[in-house]
Amino acid sequence: MSHWKFKQRSVLPGFGLALGYTLLYLSLIVLIPLSALFFKTATMTWGRIWDTVSDPRVVASYRLTFGASLAAAATNAAFGFVVAWTLVRHHFPGKRLVDAVVDLPFALPTAVSGIALTALYAENGWIGRWLEPLGIQAAFSPLGVAIALTFIGLPFVVRTLQPALEDLDVEVEEAAASLGASRFETFRRIILPTVFPALLTGFALAFARALGEYGSVVFIAGNMPMKTEITPLLIIVKLEQYDYAGATAIAVVTLIASFAILLAINLIQWWSGYRYRIGG
Repeated sequence: MSHWKFKQRSVLPGFGLALGYTLLYLSLIVLIPLSALFFKTATMTWGRIWDTVSDPRVVASYRLTFGASLAAAATNAAFGFVVAWTLVRHHFPGKRLVDAVVDLPFALPTAVSGIALTALYAENGWIGRWLEPLGIQAAFSPLGVAIALTFIGLPFVVRTLQPALEDLDVEVEEAAASLGASRFETFRRIILPTVFPALLTGFALAFARALGEYGSVVFIAGNMPMKTEITPLLIIVKLEQYDYAGATAIAVVTLIASFAILLAINLIQWWSGYRYRIGG
């Protein structure tokens, strides 16, 4: 009896061809446009580059953009977890509607969301009129920037956490409770370690999205120099002044800083996943 060996065939192309297409696509869409930033910045002298990126107005925009983005991503990590948990673990009337509302920041044009948030949080807005007597100025302040960035980043955290929470076995939590573990111990020892990589991924996506946001922030920020100017706005200002090299120089600093932060987050995610796999 003869034995025939059949090579397993895949519907998609083999590794070599697929890798070639992947590298070509990433080069055309990501690497070449980003490298153009560095080449355009290189047309400036080192002294002019330093004067551009270290200008006090630009440094203030860095501080606001990165600070507000981190605050918004951290807020979404906390409250986005609650939203994802509610949608996965509970059944209630209007659940589909709530689930659809989570995706609204994806569908809304950023300018529309910016105008809506400004109308809500201005001194005479529905929410702002209640905050004003408390001495809280939401619109036209750094707080307003953080609110806008929180709005556009929420779906990234919720949609990243939902699959991880759906894969979490409820019986494991019940077993922990039967062994005498409190709710907090169950959350800290079972739930959080399991979903932590997904939570970090959602945090990183929300942070990266917030760094480049312009439309929803420019209205509620007020754009006051040294106070509420975000870095993308200064890049637009440089482009309107036909200072293309100066705009790319600011963009390169933002790119390098954001890449370093995202790399650190990915390393933490890898380390936490490694510890979970080895049972640490």
